[in-house]
Amino acid sequence: MVDLAIPSEIQLLVDTVRRFVETEVQPLEAETEALGRPAPGARAVRDKAMSLGLYAMGMPTECGGGGLGTLESCLVEEQLGRTSTSLIRYVFGQFFPFLLDCQGGQRERYLLPTVAGERVCAMAITEPGAGSDAASIATRAVPDGDGWILNGQKHFISDGDVADYVVVMAVTDPARGARGGMTLFLVDKGLPGFRVARLQRMMGHRSSGHAELVFENCRLGPDSVLGELGQGFRLIQKSLSRVRLTNVGARLVGTATRLLELSTEYAGQRVQFGKPIGEFQMVQQMLADMATEIFAARSMVLQTAWEVDQGLDPRDKVSMVKLFASEMLGRAADRALQIFGGMGYSTELPIERIYRDSRVTRIWDGTSEVHRAQIARSLLRNGVPR
Repeated sequence: MVDLAIPSEIQLLVDTVRRFVETEVQPLEAETEALGRPAPGARAVRDKAMSLGLYAMGMPTECGGGGLGTLESCLVEEQLGRTSTSLIRYVFGQFFPFLLDCQGGQRERYLLPTVAGERVCAMAITEPGAGSDAASIATRAVPDGDGWILNGQKHFISDGDVADYVVVMAVTDPARGARGGMTLFLVDKGLPGFRVARLQRMMGHRSSGHAELVFENCRLGPDSVLGELGQGFRLIQKSLSRVRLTNVGARLVGTATRLLELSTEYAGQRVQFGKPIGEFQMVQQMLADMATEIFAARSMVLQTAWEVDQGLDPRDKVSMVKLFASEMLGRAADRALQIFGGMGYSTELPIERIYRDSRVTRIWDGTSEVHRAQIARSLLRNGVPR
């Protein structure tokens, strides 16, 4: 039986995060979007978040994090989704579960300072010829004495321009394919042969740097391997499963909820043809559809998170969450813009930014098509779950 009862202390944390996002972070959105980077005032807000214990909430306590479980993280991430992604990463931290596989000196050099907000990490997997098809990665790392020589190119790397180090997926044994021939490497910015080639301008998420990274005979030390040799694909898959649930599914519910709140308020105030537009049935239908789909997505997120916390592996459900939540947000953003009309299309309100930002959620962390294929393969292989 699924138990989604929320302890009072977690509800207090959720309420605190929501107030913090609305009062401290949302006021920075317009300036951040205009500058293409976090507004100058974001540093003070980040420091305040850290003093309140709102930084690295989803990381384990033993490495300095808040120690939230998966369900608790989803409840908090839902509130974070009420602001822009770049501000979420800057104010509350950008973390990847695979960093927990740091061993020995890697913990002091990478994991602990990242959780403490002293270092910034970026994940470098995507390449010009390898997006959803990770098996097509061309970046190579070959042994060189007691270290490695890294050659390749990555693109669309979020925070790749500001990161202190990047976690790079590279092929180490082409004969073994994705399952046993790929390895993750910890690569410090500033190493000879590692450069940021350019920043790539995007349709949305304009305040998040999307960088093209180039590695040309970049020599890595023997302690640069993250986890086990040849197990990079497994670590990424394990990490993405949680990210898709918390940083994607839960956050998108929060974003869509903000759109619904703005749309409902506007529909009650905007007068056309002598009455508020909220009295027109077509507008009512859009609001009702938004609310229904948000409820469905939120229910999916919370049930799946609960199963993860029970030690289950609901991988197919995570794919369903990512698929449904991303497409739900696209519909919600479109309906919100339609309700706001010309004002929704203007940059004076956050509607048009959210509309642009929402489009990529059907592409990153696995396209909708890839997740549909995964769900269908599981059904054909295992049958329909009871």
